Formats: sequence, C-alpha cells, structure tokens
Amino acid sequence: MSRFLGLSFGNADLPPMSCKVGRRGRVLDLPLIAWLTLIWVLLWSTFNLANIITGAIVASAVCLAFPLPPVDLGLRLHPWGIVRLAGYLLYDMYTSGVRVTRQIFGGTPHLAAVIGVPLRCRGDLMLAAVAVAVSNVPGGSVIEVRRATATVFLHVLDADRPEELEAARRQVWRLEELTVRAFGTRDEIARVAAPPPPPQLAAGRPAP
Repeated sequence: MSRFLGLSFGNADLPPMSCKVGRRGRVLDLPLIAWLTLIWVLLWSTFNLANIITGAIVASAVCLAFPLPPVDLGLRLHPWGIVRLAGYLLYDMYTSGVRVTRQIFGGTPHLAAVIGVPLRCRGDLMLAAVAVAVSNVPGGSVIEVRRATATVFLHVLDADRPEELEAARRQVWRLEELTVRAFGTRDEIARVAAPPPPPQLAAGRPAP
C-alpha cells in the first residue's frame, strides 16, 4: 500500500499537507483537493456523503490529469502555537485598546515616533504574517517592511520615554515568536529561539 500511496506526515521528501499517488509518484495537494471537493458539492447544492465522495474522486482525477508543480510556501500549522497566538492577540488587542483610549481622552499630549525593529525570521510569508499581526494591535502600525534586512518600521503612539520604545520592540519580537511558532518551519522556529538582534536604522546607526 505504501508503494501506491504516501502521506507527507512524517515524510520530509513531500511538500506539507500532500500525498504521493501511484508508482510515478504524482503529488496531490490535499488542501486543493478539499477546495475542489467543496466547489463540487456547492455546484450540486446538496451536502451528502455521496456528493463528497464523488467530488473527492473528481478532484483527484483532475489534479492527476493536470498536475501542478509542487510549491512549498513555507507554511506549517502548529495547533498549540495557533491557540497561543490567538490568545495573545485577543489579550493584547484588549489591553492596547484600553491604553489608546486613555491616551485619546486623557488630554495629555504624547510623543509619537517611528522605530525600526529587526526580525529574526527571514521567509517572505513569515515577514508578512508578523507585519499583519503587529498592525492588528492598537497603538502601533507597520508602515514599511524591508525584506533585505528583515526589518519592520513601526509607528508607535506612545514614545515619551526610551522604556516605552523598548517595550514596543519587545512586543514586536514576542508577536514574531508566537507567529512563527504557529505557522513557521522548523528552521524559522529555531531562528526565533535565539535572542533578538540589536535595533539598527537604515543607515546602520543604533536606533533610539
């Protein structure tokens, strides 16, 4: 049976969430099969076991007849990491929202700033995911992502003291670690386990 069907789970030679079919080793993308099956069921407008099985067979046949090149986007799903990231984001959104509301209605002016935060991850997908996670938290928004140096430039509302800038950087690094541990590869997870790099500006001078 293993000669005709092989799953990517525990097989590093296959792309994630895929399976190998037949002696020729045709690779099927399981999420694509699931998506095509869903489209088949929606076209028939009847959700039953027969339509699901028929849709899976048709989707597999289409993918075998018109194979696509395997593409590894560098995305992995770690359930416990996803739960931790979701919990942290919900908590951070609440506390940051309360803090921003107090700043708005407090009547005391605050100094805003743009800081550069170097990241440890290097993959394009992880850089984009971290930038989205940071922008979803009130009080800071990513205005630029520099791919060459893996640096995000963040606009922060509360920059009256150096301690607040350092806290903003630590928050970005914490979100980076949680995001990579939720969706990153093994190499990316090993990167975020290392200490954060020192902040640098574009010209190479130490950041404020």
